[in-house]
Amino acid sequence: MQVTSRREQRAERHPAIPGPEDISRHVLPNGLVVLIRENHVSPSVVIEGYLPVGSVHEPSSLAGLASFVASMLMRGTETRTFAQINEEIEAVGASLSFGSGRHSTGFSGQCLSEDLELLIDILADVLQHPVFPLEHVERVRGQRLTALQERENDTRQMAGLAFREMAYPEGHPYRLAMTGYPETIRAITREHLVDFYQRLYSPRGGAIAVVGAVDTARVVDLLASKLGRWQPAVEITANSVAPVPPPNEVRRKVIVMPGKSQTDLMLGAPGLARDNPDYHAAVLANTVLGVFGMMGRLGENVRERQGLAYYAYSALEVDKGPGPWVAIAGVAPANVDRAIASIEEEIARMGSELVPEEELADSQAFLTGSLPLRLETNDGVAGAILDMEWYELGLDYLQRYPQLIYSVTSEQIREVVARYLRPDAYALGIAGPEGE
Repeated sequence: MQVTSRREQRAERHPAIPGPEDISRHVLPNGLVVLIRENHVSPSVVIEGYLPVGSVHEPSSLAGLASFVASMLMRGTETRTFAQINEEIEAVGASLSFGSGRHSTGFSGQCLSEDLELLIDILADVLQHPVFPLEHVERVRGQRLTALQERENDTRQMAGLAFREMAYPEGHPYRLAMTGYPETIRAITREHLVDFYQRLYSPRGGAIAVVGAVDTARVVDLLASKLGRWQPAVEITANSVAPVPPPNEVRRKVIVMPGKSQTDLMLGAPGLARDNPDYHAAVLANTVLGVFGMMGRLGENVRERQGLAYYAYSALEVDKGPGPWVAIAGVAPANVDRAIASIEEEIARMGSELVPEEELADSQAFLTGSLPLRLETNDGVAGAILDMEWYELGLDYLQRYPQLIYSVTSEQIREVVARYLRPDAYALGIAGPEGE
């Protein structure tokens, strides 16, 4: 009775969750999906999208290539220079940016509704006609090498690199950093960038979401006129990755960083893909473990009660493949072993004991209650719509989400933690000063 009451209360308070009633879905002849939700509260428009190409499609010897290509798209087209692209966008107070992930390359832009045609024209030009000017290849290379130098002085990022090397086997794309490494970035040539773009950038499997003060029919016509003639690439981009067996022992890698006063650690294992039936139970388990309130049980016990960490939380990363499920902590070097033991205890407790009903209800209320907040802005709605398309969840997923969360039981949480996180077998990355 209590569960139904909570769900009904949220449905009553937030009746405008996006769904099939107000999301318009169209497929252009070249396979590009267009998703539109009108919102005339303000005269602004958000346009976001993705193409199904990312770091899983790059060779390990050129790690960082997909990200490098995405960074070059706005550096010049056949008809616009880098300066002209930025001048046109800035002249109307708009924005447009690109970025690359493991399985996709995304873009995001914003403008007033009266400038949407201009923004779509530039977006279409950048997507279809980039020229990768050599001068800018070297500029971007320099920026990326500088960023990698900064990473080498960041204990949290280095602990993350060490963790991935322990969690994923040699040759698995999730083992590598999406931003690459100094030697791979130096090895990338302009020819590599052009070849990657020409072979793999394609409207097939891609999607664009437009949310804001627009007329749906006009936007569909506009996108069809600007992007409808973009032909799919010959090469089909398979977007699956190999499954990863769980660790059967503790695999530990320590990166010594002289002069640092803090040690960062990342402890966990490969988790689950987004289409795994365990997903919602894992989301709730992760919320209890290291998200809710003061970063869940990890924050309460490891940091607040025992004082072992500056911060401690958990993170569940899901995608087309098994992303990592990890506990993350920043600690004083003298507390490393005690913090690890404390994290092991919390994982063991969640994998062997039932989460009390009240604690479960709090996390369920947190997850369902925060959903409308994430949908208050046009970019929040656009991101949610694209997620539904990318993971094939159905346009009614957001409306079903509270029911999916409230249907998870304490038994399912215990089982999913025991299945994916073990206190005696995990990958561990540590980065900090010598001696720890």
